[in-house]
Amino acid sequence: MNISSIVVQTMPKFLDEVVEALKNTPECDYHMHDDKGRIIITIEGTGVEEELKKLRVIEGIPHIITADMQMAYSEDELDEHMEVIANGDAVPKMLNDEDLDPRDIVYNGDLKKKDLEGFARRFDETKR
Repeated sequence: MNISSIVVQTMPKFLDEVVEALKNTPECDYHMHDDKGRIIITIEGTGVEEELKKLRVIEGIPHIITADMQMAYSEDELDEHMEVIANGDAVPKMLNDEDLDPRDIVYNGDLKKKDLEGFARRFDETKR
């Protein structure tokens, strides 16, 4: 399941007409608008192709200037990311080392890519 938010733009003089048309179309769910002619809607689909078909229908409504996707949520994509997180090493092993003095940790922007062996050698040398 995909869900995307769309910002629709119309001229303020056509706002009521366009909002009503969006509320009455099964392709989207209306959420809000402002007096400048910006309207927020969402569309759902089983995939991107279905969402794009719905977007084309919305773009075809009279007096709509633009209808642009702003945010998208894909259930499959989220599931893939959750699997990577669940199976990954979220915390570098050195941070779970109870014998490591936190004052000896030097952060260089990315602990996962850091030369941990070199760090361990330097750490051992300072302990001698």
